[in-house]
Amino acid sequence: MATYNLDEHYLLPVHGPVALATKHLDVFYGAKQATFDANLQFPKNKITALIGASGSGKSTFLRSLNRLNDNVATVQGAIEYQGLDINQPQINVYEVRKNIGMVFQHPNPFAKSIYENIAFALRENGMTDNLDEQVETSLKDAALWDEVKDKLHQSALSLSGGQQQRLCIARAIAVKPDILLMDEPTSALDPISSRKIETMMQTLKAHYTIIIVTHNMQQAARASDLTAFFHLGHVIEFNKTTELFTNPRMQATEAYISGHFG
Repeated sequence: MATYNLDEHYLLPVHGPVALATKHLDVFYGAKQATFDANLQFPKNKITALIGASGSGKSTFLRSLNRLNDNVATVQGAIEYQGLDINQPQINVYEVRKNIGMVFQHPNPFAKSIYENIAFALRENGMTDNLDEQVETSLKDAALWDEVKDKLHQSALSLSGGQQQRLCIARAIAVKPDILLMDEPTSALDPISSRKIETMMQTLKAHYTIIIVTHNMQQAARASDLTAFFHLGHVIEFNKTTELFTNPRMQATEAYISGHFG
C-alpha cells in the first residue's frame, strides 16, 4: 500500500446546529492506539457516514460516542453533547445511552415477543404511558408496522433478518434519543432489506441525527449527507458526501474510493 502523510487532512467546517462533537479523541486498546486526535462535528438532523478500510478505527470511534468502549479501551479527549463533555467519569453512562442510541451490525432482538421488545425498553426507561401507542409509533417509524401488526405477540426471533434489524431500530428510537449510532447495520442483510433501512433513515433524520459506519461505499453515497474517511486511525477527510466521492481533497481518500486499497 502507498504511504500517506497522516498529518494532512481536510475537515469541512460545520455551520449550523451541531448534535455531537469530538475534540482530540484518542482511543487505546492497552498500548495500541486505535484512533488519533479525532476532531469531528456532527450536524443535527443529518446522516453522516464513517467509511474506511477494516481496522481504520471507524467502529472504535463510533462506539466511543456513547461510552460503549468504557470497559475495553481507554478513551481520551472530549465528546461534547448538549454543552457537556460526556467522556468525563462522573457522567451517567446510562443517561448518555438513552440519548445516544445504538444499532449493531447483527440484529439482536430480545427473546421476547415483537411487542415486548419495544415495551421492555420503554418500561426500563420509565416511559409507561400509552404503551400500545408508543409501540405502534416506533414500529411505524421503523417501517415495520404493516408487516407485524397482526403478530405482535409472536416471538421476535421468528422475523427475517431484515425485519429483526428494523425491530432493533424501532426499539432504539422508542426511547426518543437525539442521536442514533448505527454500526454496519445492513452488512448481514440482503440488498432489498438494506435498501428498506436506507429509505427509513431518510425519514428518521427529520427527528434524529444519524451516524452510520458502513463498509459499503455505494450505501454511503446513496444514504448519507456527509462522509468522514478514516485511515489508519486518523480522520483524513470530512466533507459533503457528494463532494467527497466526486472530488476528494486528499490523496488517501481518492485511493480508497477508487478501490486501490481497502
